[in-house]
Amino acid sequence: MAELHRPHAHAPVPADGALENVTVHHEESDVDIRGILGFGAGLVVVAVVIHLLMWVLLGFFESRAAKQPTRAYPLAATQDNRLPPEPRLQTNPREDLAELRARENAQLQSYGWVDKNAGVVRIPIDAAMKLTLQRGLAARQESK
Repeated sequence: MAELHRPHAHAPVPADGALENVTVHHEESDVDIRGILGFGAGLVVVAVVIHLLMWVLLGFFESRAAKQPTRAYPLAATQDNRLPPEPRLQTNPREDLAELRARENAQLQSYGWVDKNAGVVRIPIDAAMKLTLQRGLAARQESK
């Protein structure tokens, strides 16, 4: 198997191939494993305690809220049939569109006053087209 650490160029290699220098060793005071594991265990214990306390507190709030009666607002009790202000949302847009088109078609197919004081009337489209064909369209006079 290949060696993980190559010996330094100035260090002599013993005959059995084991490199050992009694004056050189790793630092033992850098990391306190027991302290790190104790801190991690403490974090786990604190997290479990906090979760249990939150569960108990939320259960208390839920039971307290269940005991309180729901308040009936006297002003809202009389407002059951009141409609919201305009403009309101359409409850049936297809029916609304059909009604609009029926009203428009009724106006296009009937006679009626547009402005009675000015003498402006409306006539059905078919009658207007016949009159336009009979009378012709107004054209500009050619200038010479």
